[in-house]
Amino acid sequence: MSREKSVAVTDAAIDKIKQMILSGELAPGDRLPKEADLAERLGLSRNSLREAVRALALINVLDVRQGDGTYVTSLEPRLLLDTLSFVLDLHRDDTVIQFFEVRRILEPAATAMATELMTDEEIDELRVILESLPDEPTIEELVANDLRFHQRIAQGSGNSVLCSFIESLSGPTTRARIWRGLTQEGAREKTREQHTAIYQAIAARQPDVARSWATVHVAGVEQWLRQALG
Repeated sequence: MSREKSVAVTDAAIDKIKQMILSGELAPGDRLPKEADLAERLGLSRNSLREAVRALALINVLDVRQGDGTYVTSLEPRLLLDTLSFVLDLHRDDTVIQFFEVRRILEPAATAMATELMTDEEIDELRVILESLPDEPTIEELVANDLRFHQRIAQGSGNSVLCSFIESLSGPTTRARIWRGLTQEGAREKTREQHTAIYQAIAARQPDVARSWATVHVAGVEQWLRQALG
């Protein structure tokens, strides 16, 4: 079977499992039916179903417990569906990588501009956003905080057109951030450390340092995504 055909079959299997979650037939914490029964019900070969289960286990949507069965993880249904949709879309179209390439160009420039233009009060607002993140945030809290942090910096650039461009890039890259948070060990800590470094450079009025940290931050997610796609 060609790679293209294999991917299409796996996509179909993932999509059918997604429909089971959407319909409420499978809920977070539920155990999947036995492989043979599920494959027959979904009209799939057992090999195709196995590939789909392996892919979904890699991104923590499914939890394969040896000797016990395969379970839907206990994540919130919306997060599960966001991640499932993202993986399906990504197999078909890797445009999201191009969005990250544009972010890597624009956000460091906006960060350097904000370093020179933000008032002390606005920089203090950035600190408050940074410190509002709980010590052990959920993926949803982490991503929401990340969006607020970058939005505040973009607004601080003083350029409304640049700010609009950056905000328009947030939506298409949000699910990639969720996926990374679910699958990459240490993603939460890395995000917090890099946000702190960006904030400190802005507070110290060091535009070149702020630009560098912003580049590292965005490029890190982009690099992870390229590796995740093989």
